[in-house]
Amino acid sequence: MSKKISVITTTYEDLEHLKEVVNGIKNQNYDNIEYIIIDGASGDGTVEFLQNLEQEFGQHLGWELKWISEPDKGIYDAINKGISMATGDMIGFMFDKFASSDVLSRMADIVEQEHSQGVHGDLDYVDESGNVIRHWVMGNGRTIKDGWMPAHPTLYLKREVYEKYGFYKTDYKIAADYEFMVRILQDGTVRLSYIHDVLVYMFYGGTSSGGLGSYILSFRESKRALKENNVPHGFMICLKRTMKVLLQFLKAAFRLKGKE
Repeated sequence: MSKKISVITTTYEDLEHLKEVVNGIKNQNYDNIEYIIIDGASGDGTVEFLQNLEQEFGQHLGWELKWISEPDKGIYDAINKGISMATGDMIGFMFDKFASSDVLSRMADIVEQEHSQGVHGDLDYVDESGNVIRHWVMGNGRTIKDGWMPAHPTLYLKREVYEKYGFYKTDYKIAADYEFMVRILQDGTVRLSYIHDVLVYMFYGGTSSGGLGSYILSFRESKRALKENNVPHGFMICLKRTMKVLLQFLKAAFRLKGKE
């Protein structure tokens, strides 16, 4: 049997979106999935939906579904709960939509072939109409100091990485995922495989479109993440990241304009 992949979804009072995410998981052609859903005690019918989902996952798909519904201290606390429950050889997260049915299969294959500690790929931010408003090409061979970082929704890591480096810091409000990636990647010890293809369609929203306040908080917490992990020149690194993001938006805007 292939290596087990644990996929974690966190949710709160968002049943219709959760159904979309679950359908995307069910469409994956990988044969050994442990799907973990962490619900923050929603009152919108999520619990009933998950109870019904248990039978479908076990009997029809042959995969394992784990879930809990209880209050949490925010998304990073919920993510940490999911990691603690995971028993897969590789762990990742899904809050949006896989770009194709073979994403997990391709991830498992390349990690096996390259003997790496994880994998990442490209990402498209899309609007409600499916238009790409930001195309994030990761590339390979760059470093955190260059303003580079993997797209978190495409990042799947071997469980041993979490066992060595720990989980997400819950005292961050918006950038704990960036801090975690800085922590594991800044010294070059964790080696990632790269799939040069769009792996995830991410729905534009949340902190990614939260306005100036969210941007400022993200910038500050990113600087803090670099400082806490002894990476110098934090301001310049964050500035480079900002410029890369702006360039991605501009390229996507020109692409959309060309279609008109």
